[in-house]
Amino acid sequence: MKLARALTACAIALLSCAIIQPALGQAAYPAKPVRFIVPFPPGGGTDILSRALAQKMSEALGQPFVIDNRPGAGGNIGADLAAKSAPDGYTLVMGQTSNLAVNPTLYSKLPFDPIKDFAPVTLVIEAPLIVLVAQTSPIKSVRDLIAEAKAKPGGINFASPGNGTVGHLVGEMFKRQAGIDMVHVPYKGAAPALTDLLGGRVTVYFASGPVAMGQIKGGKIRAIAVTSRIRSPLLPEVPTVAESGLPGFDASSWYGVLAPAGTPKDIVAKLNAVAVKAMREPELRKQMSGEGGEPIGDTPEHFSAFITSETAKWAKVVKESGARLD
Repeated sequence: MKLARALTACAIALLSCAIIQPALGQAAYPAKPVRFIVPFPPGGGTDILSRALAQKMSEALGQPFVIDNRPGAGGNIGADLAAKSAPDGYTLVMGQTSNLAVNPTLYSKLPFDPIKDFAPVTLVIEAPLIVLVAQTSPIKSVRDLIAEAKAKPGGINFASPGNGTVGHLVGEMFKRQAGIDMVHVPYKGAAPALTDLLGGRVTVYFASGPVAMGQIKGGKIRAIAVTSRIRSPLLPEVPTVAESGLPGFDASSWYGVLAPAGTPKDIVAKLNAVAVKAMREPELRKQMSGEGGEPIGDTPEHFSAFITSETAKWAKVVKESGARLD
């Protein structure tokens, strides 16, 4: 009897060790650096916001969040790289309106599915685009821009960070609603587009806040309107496009953090908690707000539903514009 009890106790002890040992061997997440893919070049709005948030998340989790800029194809290259990465929490991507909501309609075939191939973490920020002209431009308002374009059909050009980006499509929306003809000039990112606006090589630029605010404050460019439904609290003196002669005009850009589909829910939840907490810190909120956006910080479920609704909204814009990329 004693022998049987001893054998039973031994078996239980061995089983307990077998169960406990793997758990003890698993390091708490994150145990190594996290790659944070930015699907656009350094210096643009997506890059600026990604670096600010990544720094705070790195400080909270005790591991480096390494920015990996992978520009190209309207954000598709970086998004595809993230979608095909291991779903282990060590690859994140800053998705935004273009590659998640616009490109499914703009491209006849994407190498990834924005809905199925990602695990949304949180919506980071929403921001209107700002209609910009050079400080030396004679154009002082949306009405001036429309009048100039009607007087010179095809003689006005507008810059964007690339074909199929929100800046491009908002420009197309503007053209359609205003009944004017402007020539689209796509650039490889926001920074070179802004450079050419400052140099007078393009007339107008529908830009994101992170790119524009510093130059606006520095007096080098002029903001003549914002594209959202209501005025921006950061530029309260700048009217909306809607109140400047195009009633109902409403378009904003947004950014959000995602992981590859299949990333464990507990890791997604941990990343969400850290990101949302970071966005509530006064320092980061001030930085994001100062760059022209409204910090959000929501749940993965809400962000997922938001992406679905935005995809439907922008599909209509793309179809009406006739824009297509393949």
